Amino acid sequence: MVPNLHLPTPMRILKIQTLRGPNYWSIQHHKLIIMRLDLEKLADISSNEIPGFYDGLLKTLPTLERHFCSPGYHGGFLVRVREGTMMGHIIEHIALELQSLAGMELGFGRTRETSTPGVYQVVFEYSNEEAGRYAGRAAVRLCQSIIDRGRYPQAELEQDVQDLQDFWREASLGPSTEAIIKEAEKRSIPWICLGTRFLIQLGYGIHQKRIQATMSDQTSILGVELACDKESTKRILADSGVPVPRGTVVNFFDELEDAIELVGSYPIVIKPLDGNHGRGITTDIRTWEEAEAAYDRARQISRSLIVERYYVGRDHRVLVIDGKFVAVAERVPAHVVGDGKSTIMELLEKTNQDPKRGDGHDNVLTKIELDHTSYKLIERQGYKDNSILPEGQVCYLRATANLSTGGIAIDRTDEIHPENVWLAQRIVKIIGLDIAGIDIVTTDIGRPLREVDGVVVEVNAAPGFRMHVAPSKGVSRNVAGAVLDMLFPRDKPFRVPIISITGTNGKTTTTRLLAHIFKHTNKVVGYTTTDGTYIGNYLVEAGDNTGPQSAQLILQDPTIEVAVLETARGGILRSGLAFAFANVGIILNVAADHLGLGDIDTIDQLAHLKSIVAESIFPDGYAVLNADDHRVAIMAEKTKANIAYFTMNSDSKLVRDHIQTGGVAAVYENGFVSILKGDWTHRIERVDNIPLTMGGKAPFMIANTLAASLAAFLQNVTIEEIRAGLKTFRASVSQTPGRMNLFNLGDYHALVDYAHNPAGYEALGAFVRNWTTGNRIGVIGGPGDRRDDNFIALGKLSAQIFDRVVIKEDDDNRGRPRGTASELIVQGICKVNPDCSYEVILDETQAINRALDAAPKGSLVVILPESVNRAIELIKVRGIVKEEILQHDKSILNVDSQVGHSYVAKIL
Repeated sequence: MVPNLHLPTPMRILKIQTLRGPNYWSIQHHKLIIMRLDLEKLADISSNEIPGFYDGLLKTLPTLERHFCSPGYHGGFLVRVREGTMMGHIIEHIALELQSLAGMELGFGRTRETSTPGVYQVVFEYSNEEAGRYAGRAAVRLCQSIIDRGRYPQAELEQDVQDLQDFWREASLGPSTEAIIKEAEKRSIPWICLGTRFLIQLGYGIHQKRIQATMSDQTSILGVELACDKESTKRILADSGVPVPRGTVVNFFDELEDAIELVGSYPIVIKPLDGNHGRGITTDIRTWEEAEAAYDRARQISRSLIVERYYVGRDHRVLVIDGKFVAVAERVPAHVVGDGKSTIMELLEKTNQDPKRGDGHDNVLTKIELDHTSYKLIERQGYKDNSILPEGQVCYLRATANLSTGGIAIDRTDEIHPENVWLAQRIVKIIGLDIAGIDIVTTDIGRPLREVDGVVVEVNAAPGFRMHVAPSKGVSRNVAGAVLDMLFPRDKPFRVPIISITGTNGKTTTTRLLAHIFKHTNKVVGYTTTDGTYIGNYLVEAGDNTGPQSAQLILQDPTIEVAVLETARGGILRSGLAFAFANVGIILNVAADHLGLGDIDTIDQLAHLKSIVAESIFPDGYAVLNADDHRVAIMAEKTKANIAYFTMNSDSKLVRDHIQTGGVAAVYENGFVSILKGDWTHRIERVDNIPLTMGGKAPFMIANTLAASLAAFLQNVTIEEIRAGLKTFRASVSQTPGRMNLFNLGDYHALVDYAHNPAGYEALGAFVRNWTTGNRIGVIGGPGDRRDDNFIALGKLSAQIFDRVVIKEDDDNRGRPRGTASELIVQGICKVNPDCSYEVILDETQAINRALDAAPKGSLVVILPESVNRAIELIKVRGIVKEEILQHDKSILNVDSQVGHSYVAKIL
């Protein structure tokens, strides 16, 4: 039975995201669109059940025949459509095909159903972000039209393709910049579009370079100013013995006649003093009337004009980069070649139909457009625009040879005379440019200019590369390679070390500790955390900065020598990683948190998401993995990088086997944080002497210390520097706000920590249980967007950790009805200990004050807040407060620290 397809509600696009780096869907394909699509009633209908859909789709997009899909052969996708496949899968392929029709050849896509019935994640590749998002919407529109009407109007399809082409063209960086970027990618040099003045950053941090088209940050502004002043350029070259055209500058019309006489009568050239791309230039002027008209045209571009002798010969552009000759191209003015049958205008139309020709500089060739000078030039050659040109006869349509006016380029790199190479290299040094294009008119570039009366017409800063990269005839030259050889000599770095840290708990502390260790190497460290982005000792931007935007800020900064980046799940899901590869990736642990958000519904899915950090490491880099967490340890199978483990269990078989086969690991053994490699044991420091570990009583902090020490060691930080970092880093408000901040309020203590999930509560509990002098009071809660069973788990754990509990809720309940989270926590408490003392005070400020007001002597008030700063301020307003760092103080902690250690080893 054919289903009823007259649906009251069409498919709905719920959300569109743009990924720009390694991501949940692909490590190799960084530029992906994720479209969250509700298929509505189509969710249970296959394509073969929709009357006329296959025929309508084939008629609209016959080019889909190119798609292999799972059958693995041409037409395989259409076979799937005919036999029956889901609409999300079809939309994925259509979005790719629409972009391909617009000239953006793409092939990667994925479609997966979410845990919400009927809702799919449709993932597909893009070249341009705007085009990719448009293609997704157009694909849905196209399918809906075929379902509803059996067709998609051809005019709408053509408009879609045109719009996509426009997006692509508008976003184009230009052929010269594109050539440099492609060469950078071949060399694995990262690049960033800085979004202002068309600036492109190549490389990261202190090693970065910047370009703007073919000007670099090494380009001399004096050289550019001189090259832009054509008369001054000609004068300085003439004074240096370089052959240049005889000429002068005029500012007023009444100077023109004398100028013509000065240069030696006709033929002459008139051009703007500061023009470019051939604008306003008239060549081969032979009469006073032509000179008057040329003067008027040039004055539209510049107030000052150059009048110079016209030299007969062919136009050549010689490219010199970093003082070295790279390429030369002959530039031939726009022209048509006769076939004995067609008029000049008909030949022009055929020439412009060449798919290589387009508007502007973005194509290999530019379309030829005629102006009034073109018609005069045609007449001078003895023709009219409707003349039939004899077969093989050339008719020039432009006097200048610029590619931007439709000219072509012929590579002559292998033909240039050595003396001309020497002259070009000398000219560039005289002008003072790192990248320059020298315009030479000569009858034969293979002979010295002095022998054939050749002249240097201009020296150009920021020369275009199109004629060399894609000449109309001859060999393509890798001129972009010469630019990168100049900016990044083969023995010079272009990256700074990147250390990426992820995990469910401990990311911020480990990030801050590692950054602190690196500071002891006297390098400028940039790091991102949940409380801000820092460079050196200074806060650059406050906030939860663990996503790609904050990482980009660090990588773009020209003072950075080391980047330490906390990498949270949210940023990876929203945008992907900010970098293609890191030198070290640390995965601390994987535990249930944020499940149900972003279609990450299971711990295994969360582990896959975290593993992106392990997979995005250079092959000669290191994945630092928690050997005590099975889901983390098995990430060793997914990465191509070297493996380094850390463990709280000195008897770990996995780690021992790893060390015996030449591996490296950080191990907590005999009270020490130690690095083991081969037969060597590098004991860094006793945990009792590491403030972060709270006198060795906070095992989860020992684990964080192991990870940070190992990552530093792998980046050639010395044991002495690591030790100095560990001994001077404290769990304090200044260094780790909200991470085990302990305050002495006289009669009792208060501890502020950002634990907000079951794993965090368990790790914190290992420390709190060691408190022996009084009651343990917890002010607890959790983010509202967590699952119900998470809150119940928090209640259960609280009943096991605390003697008394004050339950509060966050100010922002993230869509959860007020009071429901606290009710679930109470359920958990009562399941474990019905007699537990608890009270519910939803307002966080009131709850904290209540717990502090009622704290008995010798007690510990543990505050797990939404706002760390607010909690700390509520403590500080109580008068004399001393922030404490526990090390050897056994008076308030259970001396049997091994109990805590073994407990954490189980839960990490």
